[in-house]
Amino acid sequence: MKVLVALSGGVDSSVAAAELIDDGHEVVAVTMRLWGGESDTGCCSVSDVEDARRVAAQLGIEHHVFNFAEQFGQFVVEPYVADHAAGRTPNPCVECNRHLKFDVLLERADVLGFDAVATGHHARRVTLPNGTHRIARSADDKKDQSYVLHTLNSKDLERVLFPLGNMTKARVRERAAAMGLRTAAKPDSQDVCFITDLRGRHDFLAARTELHEGRIIDTDGNEVGSVDAVELITIGQRRGMGLSGGAARRFVVDVDVPARTVTVGPPERLLIDSLELDTMVWASEPLTGPVEAQCSAHGEVRKATIELATDDHAVVRFSEPSKRVAAGQSVVLYEGDTVVGGGTVMSSETPVDLR
Repeated sequence: MKVLVALSGGVDSSVAAAELIDDGHEVVAVTMRLWGGESDTGCCSVSDVEDARRVAAQLGIEHHVFNFAEQFGQFVVEPYVADHAAGRTPNPCVECNRHLKFDVLLERADVLGFDAVATGHHARRVTLPNGTHRIARSADDKKDQSYVLHTLNSKDLERVLFPLGNMTKARVRERAAAMGLRTAAKPDSQDVCFITDLRGRHDFLAARTELHEGRIIDTDGNEVGSVDAVELITIGQRRGMGLSGGAARRFVVDVDVPARTVTVGPPERLLIDSLELDTMVWASEPLTGPVEAQCSAHGEVRKATIELATDDHAVVRFSEPSKRVAAGQSVVLYEGDTVVGGGTVMSSETPVDLR
């Protein structure tokens, strides 16, 4: 099979390419140049492209660089800025996978005559008895990335391979070291790739949208402080707002950008019974019933029930009061280890009745 492997310059994609070669596939590597601006971390830096080129040379495979900077700006960076301006907390990694790695890249692979696209994600592709495909958690639950891949549907998965799905991260590094790959000991990227360590999120957003000072009030309406940029505050945040450390613990329970107001309260004010999801993507068709809900890339899994499901909307009720999830974040729904769907949190959530 002719496979186009996305070679990011990290150890995971390096070993994924090696595994494909060992399995007898005709492998060609491509590095996606996504961000044309300043970058010193993640998968968009100049050094990562060079690492990818050298790994491809070590493996003896062709290496190409595709410039998708325009699409990255349109589908990832611009929505990231717009979400912050609206008081939402975006998840750019989900959108990058949705629009770039498994949309634009798949289209390019089809044009170039490849049978499949492969990546170094830690996730598995499982095939159900009816022949459809779904994303499932990887063998290494600490490195599992099925959460950020939930937008892949069965049709997409017919042409996608995850060679590392059954490997632990320790095994990946052992494999890279045994082959002498330059990426064997390279640290994993952790941050948003287009936000630099030097300038940070504040400077990045300030250069692209207007940021506003805001007041902080408690749940009784008393003013207790201020923030430099209300657009940078997220639900559940505790630190970075200059509140007195001697007071009882207070967390952000509401962000109102138009009113330039952040509301803080005790942790119990973060508890909700249910939430609504839009922009739903279902593995097959909408469904209701018991599921497990994962509310962040490495967050705890919560028992829940899908009470309402349409093509692009769902209402999920938790089995017990759970911490609020910021609007704009993804919630992914599982049956066991298998993804059944996922969507984006809307601003409307049902708080627990504290009376």
